[in-house]
Amino acid sequence: MNDCVRPVIPVWVRRTLPVIVGKGGLPFLVLSNEGFSFMTVLVVAPGSAGDVHPNVGLALALSRRGHQVILAATAVFESLARRLGLAFVGYGTEEDYYQTLRDPDLWHPYRSFPLVARRLVLPLMRQIYDLIAHHQKSGDLVVVASGLVLGARVAQERLGVPVATVHLQPSLLRSVHQPPVFGFPDILGRLPCALRGLYLRTVDALVIDRLLAPQMNAFRAELGLPPVRRVFHQWMHSPQLVVGFFPEWFAPPQPDWPPNVHLTGFPLYDESDAREIPAGLEDFLSGGTPPIVFTAGSAMAQGTDFFRVSAEVCRRSGRRGILLTQFPEQLPSNLPGGVRHFNYVPFSLVLPRAAAFVHHGGIGTVAQALAAGVRQLVVPLAHDQPDNAVRVCRLGVGDMLLPKNYRIKTVFDRLHRLLESPAVAENCRRRAADLATNTTLERTCDLIEQLGTRGNS
Repeated sequence: MNDCVRPVIPVWVRRTLPVIVGKGGLPFLVLSNEGFSFMTVLVVAPGSAGDVHPNVGLALALSRRGHQVILAATAVFESLARRLGLAFVGYGTEEDYYQTLRDPDLWHPYRSFPLVARRLVLPLMRQIYDLIAHHQKSGDLVVVASGLVLGARVAQERLGVPVATVHLQPSLLRSVHQPPVFGFPDILGRLPCALRGLYLRTVDALVIDRLLAPQMNAFRAELGLPPVRRVFHQWMHSPQLVVGFFPEWFAPPQPDWPPNVHLTGFPLYDESDAREIPAGLEDFLSGGTPPIVFTAGSAMAQGTDFFRVSAEVCRRSGRRGILLTQFPEQLPSNLPGGVRHFNYVPFSLVLPRAAAFVHHGGIGTVAQALAAGVRQLVVPLAHDQPDNAVRVCRLGVGDMLLPKNYRIKTVFDRLHRLLESPAVAENCRRRAADLATNTTLERTCDLIEQLGTRGNS
């Protein structure tokens, strides 16, 4: 059925009528749906826009194939789901979401994970388990969720629901061979290979399990399940299917990754099908030289220094600039001429027309920059950002600058080197060509459909 053109019609119709298919653009009828199962797919997307967008792209792709798809995300994304026609289940409140974004600990190298654990990972565990238990009554449910969604893995064990773990970033796949970079200095990477496993076990015992295991194992005990140790080691990955939403050239598979990992590539979804082009954007882009685009991430509410330095770099260099943030109170009161602010612009609309891109290093942002073939200067703070920044440097498509070094002269010099480097320009073109034909969502849908066929048979 991989050659089928699946029309977007209600699932109950698809289950009872012949299927319209086509080869070479010529449709015809088949008399049976035998061999293809239409499913209910629960896509759980925790986090901010950079975490949610790839899952929205996947939800839309599954829906186009005729599956009944439910997107579960924080309540702030309900309007996006409704505009796209996706069934939606919200958790938390918009007030909770923005309160978390405004907490400076969210971007601290060491205090960020405890904050995420307290405000997202643990509160979500029981909610998602109950949601899965409710929808399991349909009998053909498949769950797609990040490894941070502990309730999905608990439901897999207790209820037997097929679960696909989808990792947006390679930093959640541990390895002692080419370990992810969790911060600077890169302590794990500097250790001999023989000691890296010990280091990870120590971090699990003293930090991760201490935060997550007591509440999770208490919940598991209620369900008659044994306790779990080293939550983030192997347990967080579904034994049925693990999808890496990135290509092999970005993060080569390691021998100690889970054996069922499939790397399908970058999804590259950015709401360009659900947003109007901001007023004045096209006139600005076409009215002068390509600008430098600056963003500290959609979730950043403490970026005053970042935007102040960025605006001043544009003024001193004479280059035009675009500052992207949904929190305009972070911006200087008077922007230089040739510098514009927009709350949000889909990256696919602006980055192909940019001279360079200065950003925080979120995985979705990195992927969009690679697809656009634009030079990158990454300023990583926490979470997966340090690892993504190092991978950008390894690919030769950009440079990295620690936040404490984000100063006017330093940024000016780094951008000048990037913009004048033929090698960086060629590397950017090569990676954009790699992503020009993108079958990520189709390949991922195939894997999820295979999981549903096996898991619900």
